[in-house]
Amino acid sequence: MEIFDILAVVGVLVCFLLLRCWDQIRKLDADKRNWPIVGMLPRLLINSSNVYEYTTRTLRNNGGTSKFKGPWFANMDFVITSDPKNVHHILSDNFANYPKGPVYKKIFEPLGDGILNSDSESWRAQRKMIQLFMKNNKYKELVEKTILQKLVQGLFPILDHVSRKEMSEIIDMQDVIQRFMYDSNCMSVLGFDPNCLTIEFPEVAHAKAFDIMEEAVFYRHIVPEFYWKFQKWLQIGEEKKLSRALQTFDQFMYKCISTRCEQVLNENKAKMENIVEEKEAADFDLLTAYIKVQMKEHGNSAASSNKFLRDTATNLLVAGRDTPSAGLVWFFWLVAEHPLVESKILEEIRAANLVKEKDGKLRVFSAEEVNGLVYLHAAMCETLRLYPSVHTNHKAAVEEDTLPSGHRIRRKMQVLISFYSMGRMEAIWGKDCLEFKPERWISDKGGIIHVPPYKFAAFNDGPRTCLGKDVSFIQMKMVACAVLWNYHVQVVEGHQVFPSVAVVLHMKNGLKVRITKRC
Repeated sequence: MEIFDILAVVGVLVCFLLLRCWDQIRKLDADKRNWPIVGMLPRLLINSSNVYEYTTRTLRNNGGTSKFKGPWFANMDFVITSDPKNVHHILSDNFANYPKGPVYKKIFEPLGDGILNSDSESWRAQRKMIQLFMKNNKYKELVEKTILQKLVQGLFPILDHVSRKEMSEIIDMQDVIQRFMYDSNCMSVLGFDPNCLTIEFPEVAHAKAFDIMEEAVFYRHIVPEFYWKFQKWLQIGEEKKLSRALQTFDQFMYKCISTRCEQVLNENKAKMENIVEEKEAADFDLLTAYIKVQMKEHGNSAASSNKFLRDTATNLLVAGRDTPSAGLVWFFWLVAEHPLVESKILEEIRAANLVKEKDGKLRVFSAEEVNGLVYLHAAMCETLRLYPSVHTNHKAAVEEDTLPSGHRIRRKMQVLISFYSMGRMEAIWGKDCLEFKPERWISDKGGIIHVPPYKFAAFNDGPRTCLGKDVSFIQMKMVACAVLWNYHVQVVEGHQVFPSVAVVLHMKNGLKVRITKRC
């Protein structure tokens, strides 16, 4: 047979197979179409700007769980779910089979070997240590003191300044809150105030690098691994930006570590010579606490543990800045859009006798005071139900498994849990699931209704439940209470609000508002 005859036969066979594939594909629902070579990627790309709603619709149409087929040889196949039974199975019942996995660790490389990026024994040891520190009264006092200090010295001066402007100056509340949380977390984690939150809104190099690192991590999510690795090898594009950002951020972090190590060494020397006593709670910070533990275990040669300290502090900064700040921004927007909710929060503050007289002074509220505000807490929970700061959880199966929904999970297969979609499922929250309704969290007796974490998963479920949950609630409620009592936040008319496609659920266009000081 001639070579041209062979090619003709092959061509006919290929055309036949493509036509058969097309015949099968066109019979499928648009969201289920699995194209030759490219898989379901075209449909995902078409809906990339609205990926959260697209994911929610797909899950709703498929009973809460759906399979995604990526391009051939790209290793992008995964199962995504919002089914509470599957969520509980993955995060709790069969926890050991669903670690973060090596793919996650490569994508989140800037986090190093910190708790957010680790598995197995490393994760357990770090979790145990963080849990010990967070139960320390010194840490709780530090968090409260830091928030109060940044409210009075950082946030209030800015809100006062813009409220005095004619027609009230427009500000981006998202930028303001992110700066607030970055400053306060640097203070509690590193013992250092970078002063990002000032009227001048300075561009601080290490804070900017922090943002670039987050953007680069998301970029690694949406492109094939070989592509971003190729960019990293050539030092081009997003990977070049990431390398420079890491250099800037690490330089800042190692300087903080060096300063704190030297300080602890001097303290230890002074104690041995009976010159000084133990430091007071006011001087407590997590980095110093970690350094003291390291020196106690490994002697004064702390240099060998600097990488561990860098990774640990970076993870604590990521967890402490992004999740509370994102939650607060969505809270202020939802409250501004629902005046009745705002009125109920203000009335609750009055009814609790937290403000005894009108003296014209700006009022701040302690952790103990805000913990007694049930409706405020309910509004926070409702915000995180609809807009969870961490919108998706990534897992990888160690061994083959079958989910309660009946879906088969292959070994090493990626499994995604959409917390965003869970908050929009009628099967979980009822027909009013899309409404902002804090009342759904309050019982007939006036307390907060307990919802199992596999249904309300904003703080995860199972052994990896967020250790900072209580601290985050305290921070958010202290800031929310102070801002709402002293100021009225009004969203600029026509400003479009929708989620950014990123690792953390920020607002794509920020939150443009006008601030009015309350009488």
